[in-house]
Amino acid sequence: MSDWIQYPLLVVVGIIAGVLNVIAGGGSFLTLPILIFMGLPATVANGTNRVGILLQNMGAVWGFHRHRVLDWRCILWAALPATLGSILGTWAALEVGDLTFKKILSFLMIGVSLWTLWDPLSRRDKGTGDSQTVHIGGLAFGFFLVGVYGGFVQAGVGFLVLAATSMAGLDLVRGNAVKVLSILAFTVVSLALFASQGKVEWITGLVLAAGTFTGGLIGVRLTVLKGHGWIKQFVTAAIIILALKLLLTG
Repeated sequence: MSDWIQYPLLVVVGIIAGVLNVIAGGGSFLTLPILIFMGLPATVANGTNRVGILLQNMGAVWGFHRHRVLDWRCILWAALPATLGSILGTWAALEVGDLTFKKILSFLMIGVSLWTLWDPLSRRDKGTGDSQTVHIGGLAFGFFLVGVYGGFVQAGVGFLVLAATSMAGLDLVRGNAVKVLSILAFTVVSLALFASQGKVEWITGLVLAAGTFTGGLIGVRLTVLKGHGWIKQFVTAAIIILALKLLLTG
């Protein structure tokens, strides 16, 4: 496929993935297969995808901060443990071969889709905005595990973070703000580790990032303007679409 076709396609897919990632999650289920289809080895696609994720979440963090819905205290109980976990997850991703990674990715896509269909967000529909409603130690360990998963494969990590923030008592607006800050923090480390092993195609990643950055800003605006109820409907729709996609392509 010619670069003149690939690059506009990457931007469009990046915009869609950026909106989906900020509002709910699962955007990397679109971008990773596209990168692999373009001819990148699976591990390189996994690393290159982080460039788009990094720029997307930089824009999203700025957007949520500007709208005054980001509580920076979440760095201690969410972003920091997630970053530590991502080191372990990234190391594991770099150790597996391309064929093994593809197989693991397929199983994870199915597993995450089935788990999200359980709809854990419904258990805490009306968040209080107070992260003290659950044990902070347990919550930090949960984010450590989220970081391990996110370091290994970015796809679907947003759903896991939203489940954790919902259990912490946050509504989906503030939960999304915590999500993008946490993912931004561990993506910096994860991308650096992939790059140090030569597993990042920078030009392709920056083209993708042009789309995800734009989509991330759109996602923030939709999140803040539409509120908790609309986001939950969007999350549910995203889960259904993701499940159908897996059934049709699996």
